Amino acid sequence: MNNLRVALIQSAIVARAPEANLQWYEEQMAGAQGCDLLVLPEVFTTGFSASARDYAESVDGRAYQWMADQAQKLGAVVTGSLVVLEAGRYVNRLVWMPPDGRYRHYDKRHLFRMAGEHQRFAMGRERVLVELRGWRILPLVCYDLRFPVWSRNRNDYDLALYVANWPAARALHWQRLLQARAIENLSYVVGVNRIGQDDSGQAYQGDTGVYGPGGEVLLEAGDEPGCFCVELDASRLSEYRASFPAHLDADHFDLKMD
Repeated sequence: MNNLRVALIQSAIVARAPEANLQWYEEQMAGAQGCDLLVLPEVFTTGFSASARDYAESVDGRAYQWMADQAQKLGAVVTGSLVVLEAGRYVNRLVWMPPDGRYRHYDKRHLFRMAGEHQRFAMGRERVLVELRGWRILPLVCYDLRFPVWSRNRNDYDLALYVANWPAARALHWQRLLQARAIENLSYVVGVNRIGQDDSGQAYQGDTGVYGPGGEVLLEAGDEPGCFCVELDASRLSEYRASFPAHLDADHFDLKMD
């Protein structure tokens, strides 16, 4: 397993303007040459807003093609979540797009009921793992962060990745839970959030961050827009797990998919 170079794109998402958002991301991503993975926020074309379903993507539609083009141009995986309409159902779908275009996806499992997401979107049913440069990666979306069982490392991942539209009012929860997921799972954790305000006036302060397997802070992006790059050290991960093998004492369990 080699070191992994990750670019995190923190942005203000403009409601009802998917094309303008894509253009902004493209400009920012030009500075991520040499990275292996580029991470965009949750619902990065629309934001988490009441109007989002009006701009839902079709499978293999415009945003999928844009992601494929960027992945091919940069020679890196591009990931982030989209509002997708498939078979008459709306889902909050993280798309994992590699340079060869053979993508995978994860549909958000935990829907944020306090904003009515569970009434507007269908729940995901599958936990998904992907691989990149020897790294096993668990992609998750926003509210999933609050549910440690769903995020539990069953000795099957090295990096947990959360994309989010996490409000500023609960910024402390975002920061502490990302760090906790890293500590309890002996893994790297990346969290990419947005900034600005959505069309309902909800404020977001970013705090995109990266945490090491011991909970150490490797990156905190604050509240500024931009592309932030970090290199994850593979040897640090293996050395930490060898010196503190708490995973060997973890409880075994099965998940029931209701």
